[in-house]
Amino acid sequence: HVQLVESGGGSVQSGGSLRLSCAASGDTYSGYCMGWFRQAPGKEREGVAAINAIGSSTYYAESVKGRFTISRVNAKKTLYLQMNSMNAEDTAMYYCAAEVCLSPGSWKAKPGKTGYWGQGTQVTVS
Repeated sequence: HVQLVESGGGSVQSGGSLRLSCAASGDTYSGYCMGWFRQAPGKEREGVAAINAIGSSTYYAESVKGRFTISRVNAKKTLYLQMNSMNAEDTAMYYCAAEVCLSPGSWKAKPGKTGYWGQGTQVTVS
């Protein structure tokens, strides 16, 4: 079982940057794919970025490629999302996710019945 707690959200001006963190607890954290998904009011959930268990493979949605960077430090049980060149379309609630997956690209940070996610952190770009 994995518990996830996000932090780092807030308000930023267009063109600015934020770094989200996700602190995990649970003995099997290092064996899971980790990722971030977001949901804006009235929109479908979107998988933003994902990373495999050892950090050697990543996935990014087209909308964030070249602007966002996902990383993880397993020794600290922490996942990060560095967000640069942000724009209004990045405004959403961001959730950290974890699940066993074949690859970040196949999973796309969209947890299913066996996945975990946190309570979310709000990001607002104006």
